[in-house]
Amino acid sequence: MTASLNFNKQFKSYFIIAFGLFINALAWTGFLIPSEIVGGGVSGIGTIIYFMMGFKVGYSVFIINGLLIIAALKILGFGFGIKTIFATFVLSFFLWLLQSVITEPFVSDRFMSAIIGGVMAGASAGIILSQGSSTGGTDIVAMMINKYRNYSPGQLILTLDLIIISSSYFVMGSIEQVVYGFVAMSVSAYCVDLMIEGRKQSVQIFIFTEMFDKIKNELVSNHDQGITELQAKDGFSQKDIKILMLLAKKKDSQSILKTVKIIDPEAFISMGSVMGVYGFGLEKKD
Repeated sequence: MTASLNFNKQFKSYFIIAFGLFINALAWTGFLIPSEIVGGGVSGIGTIIYFMMGFKVGYSVFIINGLLIIAALKILGFGFGIKTIFATFVLSFFLWLLQSVITEPFVSDRFMSAIIGGVMAGASAGIILSQGSSTGGTDIVAMMINKYRNYSPGQLILTLDLIIISSSYFVMGSIEQVVYGFVAMSVSAYCVDLMIEGRKQSVQIFIFTEMFDKIKNELVSNHDQGITELQAKDGFSQKDIKILMLLAKKKDSQSILKTVKIIDPEAFISMGSVMGVYGFGLEKKD
């Protein structure tokens, strides 16, 4: 039974990665490449090679990532990530397949292509990263450099992407095209952060109510929600009061608020976003 559950979990994870890779390939082949926009990463290098030599991006991505994987296996060892190896080869296939089918951009406006392509590329990267994988390329280079030099992987990847996009000027001969590349990269980075950090965001909720015990029991019993009781004093009447304070994932907040309002429509509720909340039911500290 345990082996079956583990297989199903792994199969689901690889399926989600493959789905994210398909979206990534679609972003490049449907929006960026046909609009002559060069983004970051190995796909960006492949796009430059394509416009220089007509060599399909999927082939370039396959060859470059293959060489990087061989180098990473020697430098980082065999534990550096089977999912990343899977992702690099599947992405190469999707890029080759879709570029063979798609010959015109889905939208004619280059700026919109940069925005939509960047959103899709960022969303796909968020999906892939959430499953413990990556699309390889500059990520692998950053990991190898970081092993010997104390540089931030994020800064290394950003620097490499800036170099790749800037170098497209010597192929395209247009500052405008370089700007579109930076737009796509910025939108993509924002979407990655939104997807990864958005999933982790937690909220802190304070509940002031006359139906203290009923709300507390309902949240503990039916929401499996931990709660802290705070003793306080009303600033106006000087009466002793109780306040409920709880931490929850943002996705659960609306359900909690709805439960409170059903029990006590007059309840006063304060809610704010918090960062760095770790523990049971929330995020695990690495």
